Amino acid sequence: MKIGVRAHDYGKMEIEKMAETLAREGYEAAQLALPKVFSGIDSYEDITGAHLERIRRAFEERKIEIPVFGCYMDLGNPDAQVREYAVRTLKKCLAYGKEVGAKVVGTETAYPHLTREEKKQWYPFMLDGIKRVVEEAVRLDVKLAIEPVYWHPLEDLEAVGDVMERVGDEEHLRLIFDASNLLEHPDRTDQDRYWTEWLSTVGKYIEAMHIKDFYFDDAGRYCPVPLGKGVIRYEAISEWLHANRPDMYLLREEMNPDMAEEDKAFMRRL
Repeated sequence: MKIGVRAHDYGKMEIEKMAETLAREGYEAAQLALPKVFSGIDSYEDITGAHLERIRRAFEERKIEIPVFGCYMDLGNPDAQVREYAVRTLKKCLAYGKEVGAKVVGTETAYPHLTREEKKQWYPFMLDGIKRVVEEAVRLDVKLAIEPVYWHPLEDLEAVGDVMERVGDEEHLRLIFDASNLLEHPDRTDQDRYWTEWLSTVGKYIEAMHIKDFYFDDAGRYCPVPLGKGVIRYEAISEWLHANRPDMYLLREEMNPDMAEEDKAFMRRL
């Protein structure tokens, strides 16, 4: 397995300085959301060919792979203008990701926390957006990776299975798996069974895993914590990785750099 991190958890830096920082910290891979991680890039509209060449060269020289080019868009929004911007931006980022050597361009399918009724309303818009972006992925021969989240339209195994079947192109449409975004009820979920079901059903589509941990406080607020200190039980996930995907990218999200060594050691044990 390859240990990586969401790069902007280390702040926003010049391209070469970020690559040097991640190499010094011992990471093998990084998820890059360019407007969040690199000085001089404040939006996807700011990205130039010169930026992409600098990124490709800096990360290649330091032997840091880019499994995910992050472009998280409000892809299923019923507002046609919002959705059109999301589709257009994702299509551009497919080309940008190819230029820097990224394995996939990754997105969730919404921004806000949706009600059950809203998720149903947004679902067909999400599906339309995914299909349109995958058409461009096919043209460029690159991969789009979508991330299931229980408060978004792509909320559960049924939704993932339906989308993958309707799009019908697992070569160009892949998944990012984030256990924390799928565990709505940690206090009453048999996680060994839950993760085994997820991974046995859709594991073949997964390109990268986000690794994080959390708990809900008394007010129901999400509180990130160091790995192993929260509610996520990684045993079944670890077993699946060893048996099926020992080459998986494990990307730490919500990294506190002060706890980096402890978190990296936890991921290596996975």
